[in-house]
Amino acid sequence: MEEAAGAPGRDEVTEEMIAACKGRAAFYDMLAALYFRPLTAEQVENIAELDWAPYEGLNNLFDDGINDVSRYLRKRNSGTRQALAVDFTSAFAGTSSWKGRYAVPYESVHTSEEGLMFQDAYHEVFQLYKANHVAKAEGYDFPHDHLSFMCEFLVVLSDRIAAALEAGDDAEALEQVQVSRAFLADHILSWFDTFQDLALLLLETRFYRGILKISKGFFAEDAELLQSMAVELEQRLGDAE
Repeated sequence: MEEAAGAPGRDEVTEEMIAACKGRAAFYDMLAALYFRPLTAEQVENIAELDWAPYEGLNNLFDDGINDVSRYLRKRNSGTRQALAVDFTSAFAGTSSWKGRYAVPYESVHTSEEGLMFQDAYHEVFQLYKANHVAKAEGYDFPHDHLSFMCEFLVVLSDRIAAALEAGDDAEALEQVQVSRAFLADHILSWFDTFQDLALLLLETRFYRGILKISKGFFAEDAELLQSMAVELEQRLGDAE
């Protein structure tokens, strides 16, 4: 039987899963930056020049988001960075509200009855980071249930999946996949729609409306990817028994 390209003894499916992990880690890293603070002029240019071709056809929502972002940045000018900064601050930094509700990207705000920070979701996320030996970098004051930190947590887990696959440790890879699946379902997809609906009432630019679509489309696709990886790894482990 002929070996697939890559490390000796590594099959084609494993190589595809490793590549998928590296790709999703890079995308989660980008999403983390998009929701963390207003974009710099350099970041705006980088996104404007981004080649979206590898992502086209992911799903309709994702494609719609790419179209919104691309069309908005096609008309960028010297005032674009400031317009985006105002939009970001209004919605995601909480300087504006809709009927007393804020579109800040914290899970607690959208899952607690009071709409406050540092509620149950915050404590749950903090404990999950701790249990998985992940700590927030020094100097960042945002609560742990900020969407940016959640995306970075998934970057860490994705890197761990890839490392386990590269080492041929399917059991460890499956464990990290299961942690990722549960976290995505319980702590991002569980409240993102509520956050998105509120943010759309406050955002003015087509750019950030597109970013919300891209995010939701990516999260949905990633949930399917993790499911398929779990099935593959469970099958392998079952066959090995």
